[in-house]
Amino acid sequence: MSDHRETDMSASDIDDFLSRHETGVLSLARDDSPYAIPISYGYDSTNQVLFMRLVSTPESEKRAFLSSTPDARVVVYEEGDETYASVVANGLLERIELSELTPETIEQYGETRRPLFEIWAQGKADLDIELYKLVPETLSGRTVTIDRDSA
Repeated sequence: MSDHRETDMSASDIDDFLSRHETGVLSLARDDSPYAIPISYGYDSTNQVLFMRLVSTPESEKRAFLSSTPDARVVVYEEGDETYASVVANGLLERIELSELTPETIEQYGETRRPLFEIWAQGKADLDIELYKLVPETLSGRTVTIDRDSA
């Protein structure tokens, strides 16, 4: 039999966790319709902001959701033999105009990369690459430790 212990992460633990990782799941909601995709992100731990470079095609469901300024949730997680940890960031996904870029934000986008599991059937000319940021309204993290030796 196994037992488990759940621990909330401190703000510092959350910053360390998000800084160590670079991929997660972005979930968007519009009306009563959900949409979730794997993403790569950069994280600014000083300001607690996630930066994403999102690629879509003209007729894609992703582009339709992104154009509606949806509420967003990013989930980043890891699993080990005896532990599971996750961080959830909730907020408004904001598109960044090129005119708003600063050297500091460009550096954050440099940390993002398109995940290897994204494969595009369309040619590059059909792809739209946009920059986004998520300033979380809420940011929470939890670690679960499993004790497999409990009786």
